[in-house]
Amino acid sequence: MRPSLTSWVLLAIVGIVLYTLIRPRIGGNHEARSMAAYADVHGGIKTALDAFDADTGHYPKGSNGLLELFQQSNGTTNWHGPYFNSPVPPVDPWGKKYLYDCPGKHNTNGYDLFSAGPDGKPGTGDDICSWTE
Repeated sequence: MRPSLTSWVLLAIVGIVLYTLIRPRIGGNHEARSMAAYADVHGGIKTALDAFDADTGHYPKGSNGLLELFQQSNGTTNWHGPYFNSPVPPVDPWGKKYLYDCPGKHNTNGYDLFSAGPDGKPGTGDDICSWTE
């Protein structure tokens, strides 16, 4: 005996309901982590870097520049930090350091800030970057 159209429709509805219930548990964690990294790169860390720039007239230099948001380096004047409430630079949602360089390779008049994403490898397509939206 062949299943009726009603059986197929009912099976499709059950499948869609199960998918909507299970999907957040499977993929939601990755999406939430990516959104958190995006918020750090385009929000929290960016705000701290912009405040540093407003106070000192420049962004922190070099690849260890995020440390200057927590502790004044020699030669930096008008530093009014720390620019974060925590004693150490934030890590991305996958537990890795955010990568920073100034001047940047992508933003030569400013800085490059990014998370290497879930795989932890820069340049593999899953990075969350300051130079992209």
